Amino acid sequence: MYFTNNAALLVVSMIHIHGLVSSGGVNATVSEATEKLATSAPLAAAGSFPVYMPGADSFPSLNMLAAFPEDQEISGYCRELLRIFGQRYVALSNCLVVAARPLKVCQNCFSSYGSLKDIYLNISSDEKGPSNESCRDSLLRSDRLMLLHVLNTTLDELWTNSACDNCLTKGQVQNLSDDTLYFMSYLNQTLTCFETYQQGNHSELCKNCNNTYKGLNVLYGGMEKNGTMCIDIEDAMNVTRRLWSKSFNCSFPREETIPVIAVSSFMLFLPIIFYLSSFLHSEQKKRKLIHPKRAKSYSSLMNIQDKMS
Repeated sequence: MYFTNNAALLVVSMIHIHGLVSSGGVNATVSEATEKLATSAPLAAAGSFPVYMPGADSFPSLNMLAAFPEDQEISGYCRELLRIFGQRYVALSNCLVVAARPLKVCQNCFSSYGSLKDIYLNISSDEKGPSNESCRDSLLRSDRLMLLHVLNTTLDELWTNSACDNCLTKGQVQNLSDDTLYFMSYLNQTLTCFETYQQGNHSELCKNCNNTYKGLNVLYGGMEKNGTMCIDIEDAMNVTRRLWSKSFNCSFPREETIPVIAVSSFMLFLPIIFYLSSFLHSEQKKRKLIHPKRAKSYSSLMNIQDKMS
């Protein structure tokens, strides 16, 4: 395109120069010729080679494109399942964001997660719809991206890492387990005690809330051993411990540290005990070795006295 425009400009220039020479304008200055060429060449080039400038409405709207054939489109039943999945996915995502801090993912979002799993199970199953068709292939396996499968897998991994099932009842209808409800009730008592005494001297808080806080730690340790603890309980206990130790500067000797202290103390005094026992044992041996000599000399002295008498 660039080469064609230059060629056209060269032809027009030659025509104008020839006209100037033939009309007796040989003495015309170069500037006059250049000025005439500058005004006439673009017009000539534009007239010879028009450039198409598309307007704002030159391209058709994307909504006006032709649809795919009927055999490539999903059915109305599968489209409805897709719409429900989208609604429930958005509801669960909103719930997770709101429950991020303080962390209450399992407590607040188990219902939304169960609803999403129900609709995904309906999509991924072999159950036939009204048109005697399954939506598994058309919604889950029709392309390389497999978007619905990826979205569902991501939420499953998050739910598994949170160990939310440990805080829920077993069965089709899930709810918070009794252990979880009891821990949350005990946690509320502890936090209420903190709020009652946090305005005054923290030493009073440490004294009056010690039993409640100790009971909460014992309950948490039991749930940790029994495998009935989820991320909500773990995070709540960590926050409570930070309040107790850092914010209120309270101390609480944990029971598992007592055996460690006892063993460490025993190992510390073990060399002292060893050397002391060795010293006592050596002194006792010396006494036993000296005793026969004294007894023998005494018996010899008695014999001499008897002979002299």
